[in-house]
Amino acid sequence: MIYLLVVSLVWAFSFGLIKGNLTGLDATFVAGTRLLISLLVFLPFLRVKGLKRKLTWQLIGIGALQYGVMYITYIAAYPYLKAYEIALFTIFTPIYVTLINDVLRRKFQPLHLGLAALAVLGTGVVVYSGMRQSEMLTGFLLMQISNLCFAFGQVAYKAVLPPDVKVKEQHIFGLLYLGGVLTTAIASLFFTDWGAVQVTRLQVWTLLYLGVVASGISFFLWNMGARRVEVGTLAIFNDLKVPLSILVSLLVFGEEADVVRLLIGGGIVLAALVLSERGLKRRAARAEV
Repeated sequence: MIYLLVVSLVWAFSFGLIKGNLTGLDATFVAGTRLLISLLVFLPFLRVKGLKRKLTWQLIGIGALQYGVMYITYIAAYPYLKAYEIALFTIFTPIYVTLINDVLRRKFQPLHLGLAALAVLGTGVVVYSGMRQSEMLTGFLLMQISNLCFAFGQVAYKAVLPPDVKVKEQHIFGLLYLGGVLTTAIASLFFTDWGAVQVTRLQVWTLLYLGVVASGISFFLWNMGARRVEVGTLAIFNDLKVPLSILVSLLVFGEEADVVRLLIGGGIVLAALVLSERGLKRRAARAEV
């Protein structure tokens, strides 16, 4: 669980950085550059010798959706939405995580869905303050595609690499970034106007930080953590970054937010997390009896 918490803290800074420094750059270019940097970080660790061909292609396919399509649609939503609205529309991710997990397992878990809904409620209390109507539908739809891809990737990675599978994740994680890079490369052939791409020094540093830390290292830790927690906990952590991002905006970027809503909503999310962990421990105790 500590991996998910650390990554949530890192990602809390990303909304403001992308909105402030990268809006205006082509979304496919930003997504592809970010993922290429992440791939380069993990390329020295890549070991595919002895890996089953089916698993290799599964990992590439997961990366194509979880990182490639997810990032293209996520970055494309920024011109249509404010940064806090981007954060707001990620609150649907835990619902998608639980539902996709239940579909793949062919088993409905009402507790998972209920706890995810509780986390959504808590996050909504924090961030909702009335929203603009113009251009919002486009941004909303882009974010839901992004959320679906990110949710599916987490559940699929957990499915193809359960905790009992003995594999060093740093040896195979580059395959996910390879899938993302291939997806963005193909998309850029159709959508990127390379002649219009001009990158400032600040944007270069922002892309490097996002590629190495927020994407490369953080996605590795996130998926590694996803393998080790119960799906209800995973769903809740998908929303924890939202109140955290508001807290960061208050303390670091000097922005304003409703502190009362932050405390109430954050408390609800924390309660959902505690309930999920208690449920996991009770099931583990019953399994040992």
